[in-house]
Amino acid sequence: MTQEKIGKLVLPALLAGALSLAGCAKKAAQVTPPAPPAPAPAAPTATLAANPTVIQPGQASTLTWQTRNANEITIAGLGTLPASGTRTVTPGTSVTYTLVAKGPGGANDASARITVNTPVASSTQPSDEDLFARNVKDIYFDYDRANLRSDDAPIVQNDEAFLVQHSSIKVLVEGHCDDRGSEEYNIALGASRAESAKQALIQQGVSAERIRTVSYGKEKPFCTQDNEQCWQQNRVDHFAFDR
Repeated sequence: MTQEKIGKLVLPALLAGALSLAGCAKKAAQVTPPAPPAPAPAAPTATLAANPTVIQPGQASTLTWQTRNANEITIAGLGTLPASGTRTVTPGTSVTYTLVAKGPGGANDASARITVNTPVASSTQPSDEDLFARNVKDIYFDYDRANLRSDDAPIVQNDEAFLVQHSSIKVLVEGHCDDRGSEEYNIALGASRAESAKQALIQQGVSAERIRTVSYGKEKPFCTQDNEQCWQQNRVDHFAFDR
């Protein structure tokens, strides 16, 4: 076989092989790699602060919070809240508020404590005068009368019991009247009213030396209006701490 014939046979074969390789390369370039996995959701963030953090009973404090990547925000006792905001609170005792933020990326929390200062009980003992003012009450009279009324009996008994228990305390019984009648008549009526209270106290064991009386008649009224309600306030035995 001559070289010319061999060339004619080999050339087509080479061309066919080249075309075949080109076709394979073209098909391989069309293959698409798999997509990368989606990124994980971001984790929630949360902050919570109180201002002021120390208060006195009855005072208020303001809670301030901020969150991100959360769709459910709660504070125990306050319920569901927006992503950020403020809320005024008035706790009766010291308390820690905890915010919980939840989202597709998980959960996070933040806390803020508010301290309520509890008043320290005073160790100072009340004075005799303070005790007297708290426990000894006045008694009232009907119009133009000096006898003790039955509805004042519990008050008189309470006054007597206190004075018996506190034997060092002395009392001044002031007799008062409303403004009807003359000065002389009301001075006498006030004296009778003061004496009625004194005798009631003595009968229950309070020493007469601890009781002093005075009549002011209508000179020192507790109320100055001209009506029955006001007059009743002036028909009174007022008990004062006697030094």
